[in-house]
Amino acid sequence: MKKYTCIDLFAGAGGLSLGFKQTNKFNILAHIEWEKPMIDTLRNDLIKRFNFVPIEAKRRVIKFDIQKTDELINGKWSNETLEAYAKDNDENISKFGLNGLIGSNSVDVIIGGPPCQAYSIAGRAQDKYSMKYDYRNYLFESFAKMVDYYKPKCFVFENVPGMLSAKPGDRFVTERIYEAFDKIGYEIKEPRDMKSIIYNSADYEVPQVRNRIIIFGVKNRERESNERLNHFYTILNSLKLKNPPLTLKNAIGNLPKFKPLKTHFKIGNKNISHELVGTNNLTQHFPRYNNLRDLEAMKFWVQNDMNKATTKEKLEFYTKITGKTSNHNKYRSLGWDKPSPTLVSHLQKDGFMFIHPDPQQNRSITIREAAILQTFPNDFEFVGSQGACFKMIGNAVPVNFAKHIALAVAKVLDEGN
Repeated sequence: MKKYTCIDLFAGAGGLSLGFKQTNKFNILAHIEWEKPMIDTLRNDLIKRFNFVPIEAKRRVIKFDIQKTDELINGKWSNETLEAYAKDNDENISKFGLNGLIGSNSVDVIIGGPPCQAYSIAGRAQDKYSMKYDYRNYLFESFAKMVDYYKPKCFVFENVPGMLSAKPGDRFVTERIYEAFDKIGYEIKEPRDMKSIIYNSADYEVPQVRNRIIIFGVKNRERESNERLNHFYTILNSLKLKNPPLTLKNAIGNLPKFKPLKTHFKIGNKNISHELVGTNNLTQHFPRYNNLRDLEAMKFWVQNDMNKATTKEKLEFYTKITGKTSNHNKYRSLGWDKPSPTLVSHLQKDGFMFIHPDPQQNRSITIREAAILQTFPNDFEFVGSQGACFKMIGNAVPVNFAKHIALAVAKVLDEGN
């Protein structure tokens, strides 16, 4: 079976590339990421799931700032770059860059999703300048440079719907993105049509409502490129679930349970507020610590179905519990009979927005439960602190969603050869 070669940019924990691999149609030549926990997680999975030897996993997963695009591609790192990145990478990468790793292989596909915080409506609301001056607004330029250099047959660029209204430098970022790819000879949907390419992961075997823009790009070939572009979206639309979406109960309803302790204790530096009921054969499935006040708050919230309370009642509840005031609700419980709401990168800080629906457990979701809601395999290991694990899960592309995107890409490529 022919496999298409691929580079994964802004790889994170590898949800996008894992979905592509699961189709058995793609060979991921390299993963580019610059946060250490994600790098360690990617390398660990290559070793344990795909039987890479450690030295090869270190070569394939490159810890690097993609904004230094020329050095990433060609190597020959400056002294400053060597000081920052050499110890975390294979030495051949610093000498020869991606070109040394890819060798004589052509690159068929480039995939990735630049960090979405600058485009996120919630992120912009919390920044006094509405993220207009955030460098992440322009990371698409580095993506475009990689596409221009390797000239793949196509690419996939994933991001949040907030991109449609983002306006750094007082100009819509979608216009900038369209022009950047048009300039290098690739066709994507025009900005006025991008509302039509927002997809919900719940339509693709993911127990989570997660809307994302999927920008597919193909080399300009006049009429043929437009046909291939539209064909990708036709295929992706055809892969949507015909049945109702998966629910929270489908995903985590049968997982091991926990109950809150009346007396909390400490193991090493770790505070414990819950104990296991029965047996647990899952890794990274244990509740984070909550004090007695928060346990009572979560229990009351679920038992009284406070999700249905008015905004005023919710804000008053927060003040009653904490003695503080807020303009935004800080609590939300999940529902068994529907998909989870969108997992966020700041999940560690927003645990009370993901309260488990069982009032007897009195807790927010665990790392493993969050990973399952992103459709990572149960044996996938996230490497890093609890906060880092929640962050990389919240930032990931759901694996099942990625797999369906990959199937559509593969079909376009199969039919074009």
